[in-house]
Amino acid sequence: MEAGGGPTLQPLLCLAWVAAILPIAAAVLPIPASAGGRLLQDLHQLLCTFSSRGKTVRASSSSSSKAKFTVPQRFFLHFYVEAVVVTTSLLLAIWFYAYMEMTPLVPDSSSYSTIASHNVGGSNSFSWPHPMEHKYRVWRTVFVLILMEIQVMRRMYETKHVFHYSPTARMHVLLYSGAFIYYVAAPLTLASPCLPEAIQYLRYQIAEFVVKGRAGMLNLVIVDPSHLVMPLLKLGWCQWIGAAIFIWGSLHQLRCHAILGSLREHKDSDEYVIPRGDWFSRVSCPHYLAEIVIYFGLLIASGGSDISVWFLLLFVIANLSFSAVQTHKWYLQKFEDYPRSRFAIIPNVC
Repeated sequence: MEAGGGPTLQPLLCLAWVAAILPIAAAVLPIPASAGGRLLQDLHQLLCTFSSRGKTVRASSSSSSKAKFTVPQRFFLHFYVEAVVVTTSLLLAIWFYAYMEMTPLVPDSSSYSTIASHNVGGSNSFSWPHPMEHKYRVWRTVFVLILMEIQVMRRMYETKHVFHYSPTARMHVLLYSGAFIYYVAAPLTLASPCLPEAIQYLRYQIAEFVVKGRAGMLNLVIVDPSHLVMPLLKLGWCQWIGAAIFIWGSLHQLRCHAILGSLREHKDSDEYVIPRGDWFSRVSCPHYLAEIVIYFGLLIASGGSDISVWFLLLFVIANLSFSAVQTHKWYLQKFEDYPRSRFAIIPNVC
């Protein structure tokens, strides 16, 4: 089935990610002011202010007027709640579509979508043979969204129960607003390979319900666990390698967040100490490095064929690297005994 609207959604997402990456890339170009680099230096300073949070917001905000454009850092919880809602909605919609239309996941090009066609008497306009490649694509999307669901739910839990934000910790309001946009765009990007057709299918099901009522929706109450879960277990090695990379990054990020959270446990002051342990021995922002590893795992799990997911990863790398460099500079200025062997985010690179 052609993904109605598919040729529109992914290019728009790609353009959005490129538009987000370009200012960051331009801001770090080493162009002297005499050669026209003054504008880029101003852009760099502007991005430093917009991306400031916690300890770095003080360094980038020298006046009380700038502080007016900040919100408490504990508001991180808000966009993780949004991320869970958006990701869960997309996951359920596409999983329902995959279950109804893309099973069984067997190499039989002549088979129809058995659940939908058998339960509604073949009247469903979606009940035609789907190429195996397309079936795997839809189930890969379900698999990737499950990983993303694990990620955003863990981050929501950590924000609430692991981190101990200082009462004075702030973040810029543009960072706060941008995070809301990001946690809609990121799940949409992962779902985009088959989201338009899944929405079209859901609209058809709603229309069926309106016309036929409960009698037309009996197929929804008959759930076959084998069709609901087994196709995920039949995906290729790429998905499981991606999942392994995702888990590896998640475990390290969990550990690094626990270390950062323990530094401020039962503390109401603004005192900071040097974090140590896990990847902190190599870089100043290992939780950002772990985030890059996590999204790289998502890219591998997705099959690597969707350019929008590549742009999502590039944005994650650019955004977190920029923030990590600012944090690294703050550590060096704050602590005279800060380990000079540490890099900002990627060992032996930056």
